[in-house]
Amino acid sequence: MRITCPLCGTRDRREFYYYGDAVYADRPAGGAAPAAWDDYLHLRDNPAGETRDLWYHEAGCSAWIEVTRNTVTHAILSTRLVAERGGTDGAAPKPRTKGKSA
Repeated sequence: MRITCPLCGTRDRREFYYYGDAVYADRPAGGAAPAAWDDYLHLRDNPAGETRDLWYHEAGCSAWIEVTRNTVTHAILSTRLVAERGGTDGAAPKPRTKGKSA
């Protein structure tokens, strides 16, 4: 699979670290109810079709990228920097160190 980094161009997916569903970038507010945090941490959809995922360009520019892809065809539909997402503060999860869990 080839992923287009908005900063570096098209690269092999082995340069990237897959983080998970793009909803990880939409954290609840600090004072949110425990139920909101429970949903954020534990509830995930597993759709067949179009998804939005977070990828970290680990072997490149260290950018967080939101990748829209089709899980059935494996086609990459679009990519953009997480910092360019509307409605968020542009913050992304901290990258994990290989071999250690965050």
